[in-house]
Amino acid sequence: QVQLVESGGGLVQAGGSLRLSCAASGRTFSAYGMGWFRQAPGKEREFVAYISWSSGSTSHAESVKGRFTISRDNAKNTAYLQMNSLKPEDTAVYYCGARGRAGIRADQEPGYDYWGQGTQVTVSS
Repeated sequence: QVQLVESGGGLVQAGGSLRLSCAASGRTFSAYGMGWFRQAPGKEREFVAYISWSSGSTSHAESVKGRFTISRDNAKNTAYLQMNSLKPEDTAVYYCGARGRAGIRADQEPGYDYWGQGTQVTVSS
């Protein structure tokens, strides 16, 4: 089992920044790729970013490229999502996940074995 706890969400004005954290406990954190997804009201959960276990590979959704950056610190069992130049359309609950199924694309939810409870990000215009 891996337990994931997100933090760092909040209310920010458009153009501002936030850094989300995802703290992991339980099984070996470094064995898992980590992803961030988000779900806005009335919409399906969507992929935001992914980082491999070694940080050697990252990917970001087109909608956040150049604004968001995923990273991780295996010594601290924590993954991060740095969000800059936030827009009102970034408003959503952000979830981190631990990807244990390498045969499923990293931008697909079924590839993830564990999820956090989510943290709310609200961007005002």
